[in-house]
Amino acid sequence: MKFARINRLFGVSGNCFDVAIDHGMFNERTFLAGIEDMKTAIKVIADAGPDAIQLPPGTAPLLQAIPGKQRPALVLRTDIANIYGNPLPSALFSEMIDRAVEQGVALDAACVVVNLLMLPNQPEVYRACVRNVNSLKRECEIYGMPLMVEPLVMQDNSKGAYMVDGAIDKILPLVRQAAELGADIIKADPCDNVAEYHRVVEIAQGLPVLVRGGGRVSDQEILTRTKQLMEQGARGIVYGRNVIQHNNPAGMTRALMAIVHDKASVEGASRHLA
Repeated sequence: MKFARINRLFGVSGNCFDVAIDHGMFNERTFLAGIEDMKTAIKVIADAGPDAIQLPPGTAPLLQAIPGKQRPALVLRTDIANIYGNPLPSALFSEMIDRAVEQGVALDAACVVVNLLMLPNQPEVYRACVRNVNSLKRECEIYGMPLMVEPLVMQDNSKGAYMVDGAIDKILPLVRQAAELGADIIKADPCDNVAEYHRVVEIAQGLPVLVRGGGRVSDQEILTRTKQLMEQGARGIVYGRNVIQHNNPAGMTRALMAIVHDKASVEGASRHLA
């Protein structure tokens, strides 16, 4: 059943565009822009036809309630962390939802996703994430559920909340660890020099690598970056704020789908935003 679920997640091109709308899981006010009304946000994106939508257990039923056979697959967020604020709380955690894989099966998810967080001077958060991945892996094998691991290297939050560290020498070993822990799919950040991303794809040992979108940037930047990443062997993207906070989220979804699946040029993809 794992391969059947993977086939639901990836299009006939072999690639995947997963729109992340799971930001409300992390209790940060700034993450809610564009998703205050989740029912509407999910329907707008679902109607635009991405391969998948990434949601927590509380709002996943809104996607699965959409009638018909064409709705996007569900990627279920399985963990909660309190690491995104500035200043950071006095005690940090990364906790999994209860019986995560069983919830994924009950919600008809095509995949479950979990963080592998690396923060400066926060070894206990990292240790908790390793435990989370380890506990999910065996359950995923039993239930035939694909496991997406999100190795995320972060900067010190004192530099600004939710700061990704794009240093490739930090990204590579964490991506490789995610593969060694048993990920079926890797969801990894872009590196500072986008031209080096092929190294991330290589270190993942043949696993499909989906690239995280990160913070909001201009249309030209996100489309150009996506084109460069796909040309280096990425198998798709997982973008949230660059879609849901866009003034035309459906158009941006279609533009990115054109690059991910049809190898469209940046200029060609941009026509969907007109």
